[in-house]
Amino acid sequence: MNDDSWTGFLAARTPELGAKLVEHLWWLTFLPMLLAGLLGVPLGIRLARMPRLRSLLLAGVGVIQTVPSLAMLALLLALFGRIGKPPAIVALALYALLPIVRNTVTGLAGVPGAVIEAAEGLGFSRRQRLWWVELPLALPVILAGVRTATVICVGIATLSTFIGAGGLGDLINRGLATSNVRLVVLGAGAAAALALTLDGALGLAEGWLAPGKPPPRLRWKTALFGTSIVLLAGAGWWSRPVPATTVVEGVGEARPTIRIGSKNFTEQLILGELLAQLLEADGRFTVERVFNLGGTIICHQALLNGEIDLYPEYTGTALTTLLNEPVPDEPSRVGRMVRRAYAERFDCRWLDPFGFDNTYALTVPRALADQYGWRSISDLQAAAGDLRAGFTSEFRERADGYPGLQRAYGFQFGDVRDLGPELMYAAAAGGEVDVICAFATDGRIAAYELQVLEDDRGFFPPYQAAPVVREDVIEAHAGLAERLNRLAHQLDDATMRRLNFEVDEDGQEPAAVAQEFLRRRGLL
Repeated sequence: MNDDSWTGFLAARTPELGAKLVEHLWWLTFLPMLLAGLLGVPLGIRLARMPRLRSLLLAGVGVIQTVPSLAMLALLLALFGRIGKPPAIVALALYALLPIVRNTVTGLAGVPGAVIEAAEGLGFSRRQRLWWVELPLALPVILAGVRTATVICVGIATLSTFIGAGGLGDLINRGLATSNVRLVVLGAGAAAALALTLDGALGLAEGWLAPGKPPPRLRWKTALFGTSIVLLAGAGWWSRPVPATTVVEGVGEARPTIRIGSKNFTEQLILGELLAQLLEADGRFTVERVFNLGGTIICHQALLNGEIDLYPEYTGTALTTLLNEPVPDEPSRVGRMVRRAYAERFDCRWLDPFGFDNTYALTVPRALADQYGWRSISDLQAAAGDLRAGFTSEFRERADGYPGLQRAYGFQFGDVRDLGPELMYAAAAGGEVDVICAFATDGRIAAYELQVLEDDRGFFPPYQAAPVVREDVIEAHAGLAERLNRLAHQLDDATMRRLNFEVDEDGQEPAAVAQEFLRRRGLL
């Protein structure tokens, strides 16, 4: 079967899609909805009995809906102090509260007064009246709120990937990070199918519970989507990964699991795969991939919290963003400073560097550079107020990003937009922005005919990439550091640029690119 076709692509991805679907359905939909129901229905019942405070308290619950979903995830991530499913489940439950609470209040308010009077005439207590009369009559309306909340939950849950919660958002985010449209469509399509299936199923239940109406007929769309969901979930269940600790066949010794993290852009995915495949080939370790985490801070906290054991980081990023140290006059000291500080502050070890320096670089379309004679960053000063810049969200905020750049060069751009790393190169090439914060090892610089401007004031520090591992992990697993150091100095700037290009422009998977590189170097 041709893997380049949609049929081959779907066949290859079905097991992973099924596993992500199970994860999305159980952890990121059912559990948050259960929590929201356990909180929302009692709260709605209480508010139905408090007409004077009802509007005020409903408005308070409604405020939660106004908080952007990524901001909510970030807030709960800080509150929990860890990545993964717990903060995502709580965030999703909070978003599901308003429809459930509001519909519970509306359903109870809609119970006819004559029915309540009849129940009182029969001697029902207030609790008996609630359970035997009011709730059964209000149930279709309450279920309509659950139905709305469920669809919202399925959609918002795709953003949980940024804090390592998994689900179908992993496919979407990975597709965006690697410009793989088919992967984006696969994840988004599965999420839409899941939402439609659950909406249809709850709609049927709502119709069956409606008093005085004949049971609704099963619609073919619901049946079709439901069958697809069951089949994919089954594929995910049967192809679920091996448990974390396995036994080496014929040896009888448990293999420890090493959890490798990565940020959410192409180079990090490739580096994560290189580390993972190198360990898997060793035969002594089982690897758990915790890729596509939201950014530097999330990866760092996950490492310190013990949620991942290692991830690839850059010396310049560590110095300015995580250690909050100024760049020394001698850039060659950065690596030594970072290694010493990590050992003292975090009890983490920087292994030997991969061999390339992925520094930030201000980049402009080559046609503009030739037209105006721009060769260095200082050359932009005269025109900066009229230029449109497109920067990643991290670059906008980091000390070694735009804030520091403004201080170092004494100018700011007229319009600055937040762009994902997967979008900014095409935006520059298409004339939508004039300046971007490119990565020096990105193959798209040449592919999109962009010009790297010289950092003539030496603002950007070195960004040598290397694995960062907790010291307790190294001590617990003999030979781990030595195995990972086999990648030391294997990747120069040109090699890393080529690997990134193969993913971003040739459409290859990071895992395949990493595997081919390791084979060529005799590391597999």
